[in-house]
Amino acid sequence: MTPSDISRLDFTPEAVTQWAPSHPRNTNWPVVYVLDDAQAEKTNSTGGRLRDVYVGESRNAAVRMRQHLDSPDKRHLKRIRVIVDERFNKSACLDLESFLIRLLAGDGAYRVLNRNDGITDGDYYNRDLYRESFREVFDKLQADGVFTRSIPEIENSDLFKLSPFKALTQDQAVAVEDILEGLFADLGSGANSTIVIQGEPGTGKTVVAIYMLKLLVDIANTVALEDFDSDTMFSELFIPQNRALLTDLRIGLVVPQQSLRESIRKVFRKTPGLDPSMVLTAFDVGNADEDFDLLIVDEAHRLNQRANQPSGVQNKNFADITKKLFGFDDLAKTQLDWIRAKSKHQIYLLDAEQSVRPADVPPELLGALVSATKDRHRHYPLATQMRVQAGSDYLAYVRRILGSPGPWDDPHSPAKEQFEGYDFRMFDSVADMRAEVRRKEEEAGLSRMLAGFAWPWKSKNDKTAYDIEIDGHRFRWNSTQTDWVASRKSLEEVGSIHTVQGYDLNYAGVIIGPDLRYDAKAGRLFVDRASYFDKKGKENNPVLGKVYSDDDLLRFIRNIYAVLLTRGIRGTFVYVYDPALREYLRAFIPTAQ
Repeated sequence: MTPSDISRLDFTPEAVTQWAPSHPRNTNWPVVYVLDDAQAEKTNSTGGRLRDVYVGESRNAAVRMRQHLDSPDKRHLKRIRVIVDERFNKSACLDLESFLIRLLAGDGAYRVLNRNDGITDGDYYNRDLYRESFREVFDKLQADGVFTRSIPEIENSDLFKLSPFKALTQDQAVAVEDILEGLFADLGSGANSTIVIQGEPGTGKTVVAIYMLKLLVDIANTVALEDFDSDTMFSELFIPQNRALLTDLRIGLVVPQQSLRESIRKVFRKTPGLDPSMVLTAFDVGNADEDFDLLIVDEAHRLNQRANQPSGVQNKNFADITKKLFGFDDLAKTQLDWIRAKSKHQIYLLDAEQSVRPADVPPELLGALVSATKDRHRHYPLATQMRVQAGSDYLAYVRRILGSPGPWDDPHSPAKEQFEGYDFRMFDSVADMRAEVRRKEEEAGLSRMLAGFAWPWKSKNDKTAYDIEIDGHRFRWNSTQTDWVASRKSLEEVGSIHTVQGYDLNYAGVIIGPDLRYDAKAGRLFVDRASYFDKKGKENNPVLGKVYSDDDLLRFIRNIYAVLLTRGIRGTFVYVYDPALREYLRAFIPTAQ
């Protein structure tokens, strides 16, 4: 590919009129362009400064610029950069447009004014060759001040990973299209609806939730057709009838986990049409004065049943909400019931095998929810693995080696598998594993140490204390539960399940602590209850009269380690505290040399 050329001009009618006849390609060649508001800055809700940017592609750039000049949403923009390449075609331009939109959204310095329906990931002739040239375009734009961070820095950020500007996989796109078509039909008829999207770790449930919310907002707010592209994936949804159905619709995104909730709010602050107030807890929903038209519930398996809450205030709040919604304090009601009572339409994204605490909604209720939506053809499975480069086979393998109940000669015991291109290793020294995690952080970034909650959290109240000590090596637990992965101290700390569920890492170093052990004679895994220090992770439920056995606890702890072992995109390293379990797992995980 020859290097792309970038033309720069003011975003004014006079400049466009003068530029248009200067070269035939300005009016008759596929190009990509970037509009921004130069040095003009907007103050966001947290007091930061954001620039507005819009990325587009067109075969007639001059005509397209004149259309944008007539658009109230873009009239305030100041500068145009037009990227021209003699080998560009429509497919390459759509691909470059999507590439730039995704990176600008993840850069953190912009409000991206595009809708998210035009992001593509289609294959085309010589795509790999074209994509090599995209890096050169990025470098030129970065040198010109458009980008403030490098590609690896952007791709490792939560803003990038949780951005609504994503290219959906085929099963995600089919699910979104079918769900929204059904939603519009239900809105038109006045019928209520319940939908379940089910997928294992890494299938992009959170991506789908954010994407759908942004797409609905874009449909609701698209009043002019000047920037409408009928070739986009969801173009048929952008019709006046649907826009009318969405008028004044009250929509919320429920995220039970504190850390993930705050990260999503950070993304919403930088996304036109989205607002941090849309991101809710189940308590926010229950306490809301008005009902919702639609609630999208991410990580729905982490909603709570009636159980002892972290504070007395929350215990009272749980009872008060239940009384308000159902007339009396019905102990059988869960936060799942709150969601149903407060909304006409619900979309649940879940994976029952990521339930990690007794207070989570019981699996039988999730199973009933899934069965009911299957019966009504409102159940959508996600299968494509987006996180772990080893693919979905790796996830199934992790669950098998953590869940095999039989002895070594049991014909159902898992067979050893290898995952080419994925760095899956077990370390005999926790110090060596930490050194490797740090080396990977230097090499690729976003590499962290994680562990099961098998040591008390002393440093929570004593900042000088250490929490984890193994063979003379000491570690502290995460010093924050909010956006820990991106926090300043995270490389020096160890994250728990409550800081990383729902997040991606490049490499994860996982300590399997003394809470999970192996009985070699019986040939089974078992729980050491005394070595499990998540108080809320093992306490009984006196409110409902439930007592959790060691087998119940084993299910939660297995789920925890399955989640931790599936955070790494490029690799997962393992250190096992219990010698017997280490020997058992050595048969399934390659030993680091």
